[in-house]
Amino acid sequence: MGNRRIPLANTIVVTGASSGIGKACALQLDKLGFRVFAGVRREMDSDALRREASATLTPILLDITDAASITSAVDVVTTAIGEIGLAGIINNAGIAVAGPLEFLPIDEIRKQLEVNVIGQIAVTQAFLPLLRQGQGRIINIGSLGGRIAMPFIGPYSAAKFAMEALTDALRMELRPWHIHVSIVEPGFITTPIWEKSKEVAGTIFNNLPHQAEHMYGTIIPGVRETYSHAGRTGTPAEEVAKVTIRALTAARPKTRYIVGRGARLGTSVLERLPDKLRDALIIRWLTK
Repeated sequence: MGNRRIPLANTIVVTGASSGIGKACALQLDKLGFRVFAGVRREMDSDALRREASATLTPILLDITDAASITSAVDVVTTAIGEIGLAGIINNAGIAVAGPLEFLPIDEIRKQLEVNVIGQIAVTQAFLPLLRQGQGRIINIGSLGGRIAMPFIGPYSAAKFAMEALTDALRMELRPWHIHVSIVEPGFITTPIWEKSKEVAGTIFNNLPHQAEHMYGTIIPGVRETYSHAGRTGTPAEEVAKVTIRALTAARPKTRYIVGRGARLGTSVLERLPDKLRDALIIRWLTK
């Protein structure tokens, strides 16, 4: 136990637990004996989680963009655990909006930021009293896209860049209460978010004005397929979950956890290149 902490509380809240990283975190934490409250948006996702987990895991309906839903989730958790507090929260819920920034509907960009930035902070604010009681931790799921901007998923990268800054700010602000704040930064991962993003991009592209189709029509299909392939062959969600749990349980947690070969390559090489050279390499990879 020398390199692991013994938390005052053993309850964890995981957002976006219907699939991907969130689901993997919820199930692995459940197997490790933590009491997990897994946020999902649909009742059918609750049923699916129950079939794979122990009776201790509790799915809760949670829409992180809805204040009433967040309040209800906090009430459920508070009633269940009382004054013991939380050992941690994993902010994972998110979407990926894709397409050329020049023609992306503003409502889609706003939705990206509402879910991946505002929603994360709203949930964190709501659960902070319980985290303070339990001397818990905040783990934000970031991305390599929050360190290196990628074309045609500009809103997603913008949201992840924002989470990098908010993680740093929270870490400093909460230091007096010994609430550690870390961010996990995977590269492409094998989760449904990229297939959903491909569908969204397809819908948006089909609805673009004729001018946009003329300007980007030869580029978008290849870019979309490259991102989709990267998602299919990326780091498994289970591996990201293991690192996330390490951030929750380490005696001395890091501020950042880089996960996957692609992310390590990006942060060790691409991030250090001159901007124009990095731009050229990324465009070449996307349009190969």
